[in-house]
Amino acid sequence: MKLFGFEITRAEKAAPQSIDTRGGWYPLVREPYGGAWQRNVSIDQNSVLAYDALFACMTLIASDVSKNRVKLVAQQEGAQIWTEVENPAFSPVLRKPNRFQTHIQFFENWVLSKLMRGNTYVLKQRDNRGVVVAMYILDPQRCKPMVTPDGEVYYQLMQDNLAGLQEANILVPSSEIIHDRFNCLFHPLVGVSPIYASGLAATQGMKIEENSVNLFGNGARPGGLLVAPGKINPEDAERLKEYWDTKFTGENAGRVAVLGDGLSYQSLSLNATDAQLIEQLKWTAEVVCSTFHVPPYKIGVGTMPTYNNIQALNVEYYSQCLQVLFEQIEACLDDGLGIGRGKKINGTVYGTEFDVENLLRMDSVTQMEVLDKGKNLYTPNEARAKLELPPTEGGNVVYRQQQDYSLAALSKRDAQADPFASAPPPAASEPQDKEDDAEDGADNDNDEQEQAQRREANRALLEKRVRELLNA
Repeated sequence: MKLFGFEITRAEKAAPQSIDTRGGWYPLVREPYGGAWQRNVSIDQNSVLAYDALFACMTLIASDVSKNRVKLVAQQEGAQIWTEVENPAFSPVLRKPNRFQTHIQFFENWVLSKLMRGNTYVLKQRDNRGVVVAMYILDPQRCKPMVTPDGEVYYQLMQDNLAGLQEANILVPSSEIIHDRFNCLFHPLVGVSPIYASGLAATQGMKIEENSVNLFGNGARPGGLLVAPGKINPEDAERLKEYWDTKFTGENAGRVAVLGDGLSYQSLSLNATDAQLIEQLKWTAEVVCSTFHVPPYKIGVGTMPTYNNIQALNVEYYSQCLQVLFEQIEACLDDGLGIGRGKKINGTVYGTEFDVENLLRMDSVTQMEVLDKGKNLYTPNEARAKLELPPTEGGNVVYRQQQDYSLAALSKRDAQADPFASAPPPAASEPQDKEDDAEDGADNDNDEQEQAQRREANRALLEKRVRELLNA
């Protein structure tokens, strides 16, 4: 059978076996610890996504990754420099991965799948040449790795009309799947979502918010007891409870209650101040941020750092949270497209690379200082390009100040017997007319004195410059 032009054959040897994942294809409701389900303590995989801190962390990371475009780069022959290029076999699928997603939507879906379920499965579509022309992100709940006894990896896929999978169940070799996975705690082919560690804190945060809704829905008056001085029958107790709930809760909270027959009201629950709901809610949000490696201030938890250095804050966020995601996606794309280091195509080594220039953009003052200090390393047109300005005439060369000397020139100078000696005067030419020489004798004497003075001045200036260079 053919799938996207690729012949899919079912091996007649031992069938692939499903992986005992433990932390992999877990049910939507899972236990935060052993025996928690029996105590009615569980984590609903879908419900916790509604917790604001969890939602903010996932969407922030996904949007920050997806807003950086992926470049096709090539390595120059004999150098380690990668430059952006175009290739009809790879560039189109990077610009438009499939028929219904832009590259931003595609990579946002990629990262969200990885963060929510721990795994991202991408099905490749090839043309008759075997070139990947489209990529489709599959539902991780409908995909499962399978391993044969001899170690070959297949993927069991369920029906997915968007991806062109019409069969209810199909086995696909690993060569047709790009599998990006998060922390593999239990099996090399099984990624584990950060929700595995933050689910309990997210559940606690949602319980706090639910209790707050109920609390303020009752006018911020917690439940309590109506205490009678003597014994009352159940009918009277039910009647009093219904009367109290109807007259003095919800929209009627705060009304004056008149209690007779010695009845008294005693509050049972703690109020919002005693329960320290705000502190507890902040703590759960910080726990969620720690599992996603997101600085809390990025999602509005806690205070912003006091130092005013936007680039330093972005570099910290990039290095501890985003960099590993960028690197893993680049490696998966290289492997999935059949490119990367060590793989030459028509004599050229290709690769993929995220353009993170916008992500690490500096403030305007710092950016101008960096461009000014680096003017001896790159051309003016390269600096103007960073400011999104067009090139200018004469801006394609690197400029340096005139007093700068190369190390090779200084080495030649030091190799002389007297490095600080002035240059020898040029050899005098034979006089062609002795009479003219006699007439110009006095002038020549004056010229020689002036030349000697200039040589002395040049020698002093040279010695001064050399001492400056050596001291520097």
